[in-house]
Amino acid sequence: METDVTDLEEFRKEVRAWLAANLKRRRYSGPQAARTETKTPEEIAESRALQRKLFDAGYAGISFPKEYGGRGLSAAHERVFREESAGYVMPDFGAAGAVTFSAIARSMLAHASPSFLRRHMPKILSGEEIWCQFYSEPAAGSDLAGIRTRATRDGDRWILNGSKIWSTGAYYADFAMCLARTDWDVPKHRGLTWFAVSTKAEGLTIRPIVQIDGEAGFCQEFLDDVVVSSDEVIGEVNQGWAVAQTMLVYERGAGQAGPVVLEPRTLAPDLVALARKVGRSNDPVVRQSIARAHINDYAQYHLGKRIAARLRASDQPQPAVAAYGKLASGTFSPIRARIAVEIGGPEALLWHPDDKRGMRYAVNYLNGRMTSIAAGTNEMQRNGIGERVLGLPREPSFDSNRPFSEVIANARNWDGRVS
Repeated sequence: METDVTDLEEFRKEVRAWLAANLKRRRYSGPQAARTETKTPEEIAESRALQRKLFDAGYAGISFPKEYGGRGLSAAHERVFREESAGYVMPDFGAAGAVTFSAIARSMLAHASPSFLRRHMPKILSGEEIWCQFYSEPAAGSDLAGIRTRATRDGDRWILNGSKIWSTGAYYADFAMCLARTDWDVPKHRGLTWFAVSTKAEGLTIRPIVQIDGEAGFCQEFLDDVVVSSDEVIGEVNQGWAVAQTMLVYERGAGQAGPVVLEPRTLAPDLVALARKVGRSNDPVVRQSIARAHINDYAQYHLGKRIAARLRASDQPQPAVAAYGKLASGTFSPIRARIAVEIGGPEALLWHPDDKRGMRYAVNYLNGRMTSIAAGTNEMQRNGIGERVLGLPREPSFDSNRPFSEVIANARNWDGRVS
């Protein structure tokens, strides 16, 4: 379907008709199954086929440029499709899929070469290529610029060596967007470069990490002389921090199309259903807790809209502004998860093995603190907001203006004093 419907209401009618004729409605209108990052090959294949169906109909990459496989419409059209498709079964590639179509794809559009985009973007939008991030390392998480994975130039190719960790969905992804150090003799933010690395590359080992909830969605990777063509560099060599800044904006949930969740107009339906299930819907304490959760949901959604509007109005990435959304999620998610457990008690912690919807409250509680740590801790978000938005004095730093090779050499003898 290649029609360019610019009027939003006409587009909404088009979307409704296509969805009704081509997709299955979701079985449950209430609380959905707990999200799992353990994906089987069959589940991924099914989602690929569904993504291809969306792509062929013009509903994948709605706001992406036509020359790279998108439809060339606006972010508002993207939001319309999101609203109308909420009641239908959609492709589910887990968190790797979410980051593929948001942070990774959008960062590529901003920084990758036209030839790179023509080679990869249509395959991304059609579901042929699912990507993950080779971002954090065992010794570099919140201090992302401190990574030590090394990329050495060898003619028209690069040789990568190092280790990455917390790469969600790496075991089923097709490619990874990998950050590596290409210059050790400049300050740490200035010698970084991004590469597209095939997960089937020789010398790459991917090992899933089992988490507290029994899932193994996160992975650690070991790169031993992995060869990458110069054509697979994303952005400019040694300018990877600029790409990272763009990616952080999208990773923190403040992308071009605005908040990825729908406006919470109905009173916390999952918590209301849980309260009714355990016979506590008339309990005044429970009702107050549900109201609190709904208020937080509503405030978080509209904060996201405001952040997105400000970012769209800016010519430059503003990860510190996007940090407000990440901080809100890291603050409110643990509170909401605890409210569910307090309402449901044993009913929220126990479930039948076949009832995947029943596990969501326990899983959310176990993962409640994850959002306050993943993609940058709450403390890091507060630092960024304080220094870059509010103009507060920067924290002392002993390494930001020194060659990174010197920082590494001196790290073992550092006594904590800033010289």
